Amino acid sequence: MAKPDHHVFICMQRRPDGHPRGSCGAKNAEAVFNAFAQALIQRNLQNRIALTQTGCLGPCQAGANVLVYPGSVMYSWVEPTDVPAIIEQHLLGGQPYADKLAPADLW
Repeated sequence: MAKPDHHVFICMQRRPDGHPRGSCGAKNAEAVFNAFAQALIQRNLQNRIALTQTGCLGPCQAGANVLVYPGSVMYSWVEPTDVPAIIEQHLLGGQPYADKLAPADLW
């Protein structure tokens, strides 16, 4: 695989139901990952954008969390419906998708 332009990390951490910190796994992270995977395949971007499942990224209460490098841009409260905008605006257009940027007090 060639060096990607971007690397997208999606938190898949799952804690037991009722855990005080919550978890991205309980907040639709699998559906977010699947939406990214399908969109990258449909747009033939698998060689430009790497996609990786990861453990806890930190702000569990704000999941599902997505971290993009370069730039260490964190998106929080991400839903599958946000994926096309993140790909189009940030990964292809170079401008972070402001609607889901993690607040400064989280990241």
